Amino acid sequence: MQSVKQEFAFLTSLMKSLSLLFGSKCEVVLHDHKDQPYEHTIVAIENGHVTGRKIGDCGTNLGLEVLSGNVSIEDNHNYTTQTKDGKILRSSTIYIRDDDKVIGSLCINFDISDLILAGKALNSLCQNPLLSEPSANNGVQEIFASDVNELIDTLILDSQRAVGKPVVSMTKEDKIMALQYLDKRGAFLVKKTGEKVAKFFNISKFTMYNYLESLRTQAD
Repeated sequence: MQSVKQEFAFLTSLMKSLSLLFGSKCEVVLHDHKDQPYEHTIVAIENGHVTGRKIGDCGTNLGLEVLSGNVSIEDNHNYTTQTKDGKILRSSTIYIRDDDKVIGSLCINFDISDLILAGKALNSLCQNPLLSEPSANNGVQEIFASDVNELIDTLILDSQRAVGKPVVSMTKEDKIMALQYLDKRGAFLVKKTGEKVAKFFNISKFTMYNYLESLRTQAD
């Protein structure tokens, strides 16, 4: 497939079928990574109320990581994640490719919050350990943001947590570690990320890009 637009009618028909089959708890999202900037990758969505997103909103952190080239391009099936308002989702992401290049993705996010509560109620009656709450799959964390600035802000805070220190206590090496975290997750593919990162870590953009260039040279 050369573009998402080329098969848009088929893909949106498939999305409609999936959403009707599984009901209002099942969100189905189509991202166009070729013809849309990352700030507005969502070109079709069913049951967007599940994550609070709509057409024209941005992609998630997982898409950024794939586009950055720092992780293998493999479909991600049946992983568990959580929305910012606390819903537990069982998700799958299928990447749409043109040869080896990712040009889009089809994502299914099923809200299992009520099922977890029902499982707990049944478990309390049956004392069956097989009905316990599912744990996150392989530590996958997906950030569902409607605005790309919110996505980047979350990634920046995650980088600080990865270092384990507040910015005021960070050394040069700590800040480089945080930049490496962000770079591996594709944060700098989004326009104006550099300005936000430099301001957050209290360094100049010139210094930040020097650190990044050094990191990328070492990686090569």
